[in-house]
Amino acid sequence: MYPCGRCRAAAVGPDGRCGACGTYQQQLGQQAGQQPYAPSQQPYPQQPSQQPPYPQPFPQQGMAAGMPVGGADLRRGLRIALMVALSVCAAVLLLLFWARTQQRLALEALLDDGVTATTQDDAEAADGFVAFSTVLYFLTLAASATLWAIWMRRARQNAELFAPGTHRFGAGWAAGAWFTPVVNFWFPKQIVNDIYRASAPAGAQSAPKGLLNSWWTLWIGSAALNLVGSVMAAGASAKIQTRGYDGSSWREDVGALKTAASVTGFATLLTAVAGVLAVLVVRQLGSLQEQRALAGPQSVPPGGVPYAATGYPPVQPGPGAGWNGPPQNRYGSGPAGY
Repeated sequence: MYPCGRCRAAAVGPDGRCGACGTYQQQLGQQAGQQPYAPSQQPYPQQPSQQPPYPQPFPQQGMAAGMPVGGADLRRGLRIALMVALSVCAAVLLLLFWARTQQRLALEALLDDGVTATTQDDAEAADGFVAFSTVLYFLTLAASATLWAIWMRRARQNAELFAPGTHRFGAGWAAGAWFTPVVNFWFPKQIVNDIYRASAPAGAQSAPKGLLNSWWTLWIGSAALNLVGSVMAAGASAKIQTRGYDGSSWREDVGALKTAASVTGFATLLTAVAGVLAVLVVRQLGSLQEQRALAGPQSVPPGGVPYAATGYPPVQPGPGAGWNGPPQNRYGSGPAGY
């Protein structure tokens, strides 16, 4: 690693590409009308001309298993925007939780004091507060979901560079799985698990799991509770509108509506906590990928690459003695020097 001539970040890998801004040092030299590197500034040791100046494309036992430092997208703008959007969404969820609480209290007053003009007005006002908070929540959720899909696809592409060929789903599923009915209950978790394993700097087995599993459990649990509460509220509301407040069962119907408000309120609170954990997940995964990308080549233990014990990535044979192709750049795509 050495400083980039453009952004000055110490993130330039052996391929001459900055892992922070993505600029090749060769391109900087060409823009300045100079050679990419002066002889005294060569970042690589001089080697005999009959040997390629770059390592072979496949890691061998005892060699350094590198990774595409320059190919990883480490820009933080999208990540910061997503964290802000998720934080705003969590704050709106707390507002919605307060609205659900007011709705439950209004229904409780309706059961205690009976149907009066005051209790009816309070119940209708609480319903309006819930409707306003729900619309505001869906607006913030749409913005967060859009940024989440884009960021997740970028994280999946980075993970492919770190551990190519070891993921169960393609980059398109990293964004689309969240919006696909039924499979969005388990596909996204598998995708994020693969990204975490590939991005762990110390190998797949060192990938942190506590925060990720806590976030996913709360997210799925809150979604299930919210679905149950919504079904209960829809059924109770339909009965009340059909029978009116003068039927003999109106107390049972209003009581069911109050129970539904309690369930959906608790689900809303869990969703807010899951939103806070989602912010921490974004921060943690971004930090892991930065460490993984800037770590450079890693030593390979006898028997394979660092991920060999868990299959990330599988060991590949190197070129044989008859290899006559151009020297390849194992830190990025294309021949060495590009």
